[in-house]
Amino acid sequence: MAVPLYFEKRDMENHRDITRERFRADSYRFLSACFCLPKRELFSQANLFKNLTDSLTRTCAEAAVFSSEMERAFLEADEEGLTVEYARLFVGPFELKAPPYGSVYLDGERRVMGNSTIEVIKLYEETGLVMDKEFKELPDHIAVELEFMYYLIYKELEALEKSEKEKALAFGEIRNHFFNRFLSPWIPPFCEKIKETTDNPFYLPLADCLSTFITNQSRN
Repeated sequence: MAVPLYFEKRDMENHRDITRERFRADSYRFLSACFCLPKRELFSQANLFKNLTDSLTRTCAEAAVFSSEMERAFLEADEEGLTVEYARLFVGPFELKAPPYGSVYLDGERRVMGNSTIEVIKLYEETGLVMDKEFKELPDHIAVELEFMYYLIYKELEALEKSEKEKALAFGEIRNHFFNRFLSPWIPPFCEKIKETTDNPFYLPLADCLSTFITNQSRN
């Protein structure tokens, strides 16, 4: 009986690991949505904040505290006021208070579409993705990069479930490279910019939520 019990235990541990990784992927996806133009009806239909809190509770409980604050603030906020603040922080039309583009922080010249952006585009293409021509944002927008992390974890887990170990390993290596080189380095200064330039009760905890989550992922 020892051998079957051993394998049963190992299978259960593997199942828990995969389940946790699914929640990790979902955390990236839901955080990505939070950096899109705020739409009360769409966010409510997707049950965005409850889903985000649920995912974070299973992967980074410290960040879940802030997502709960975000939900309360969003429900109490005026949608027009949130839209105006979103534009002021992330869109313009004049100076961006908190530029949501990786190259602004990574390339040292405070400009968009720098060298790091080109490298990010290449990674997208290597994994079979192409930017939609109708997509109006830049490739290294925070929402895009968080969504890409979701995609990489999803593809890695998909390969593991099909016992395609080499393919899973390849996606895992790309995920680690992208996270360490192109995502995690610019999240702290980006979130600090948000906190320095707004007192909005939704965007303040969003900055704390993202920075806490990414810092946690850097340690794991």
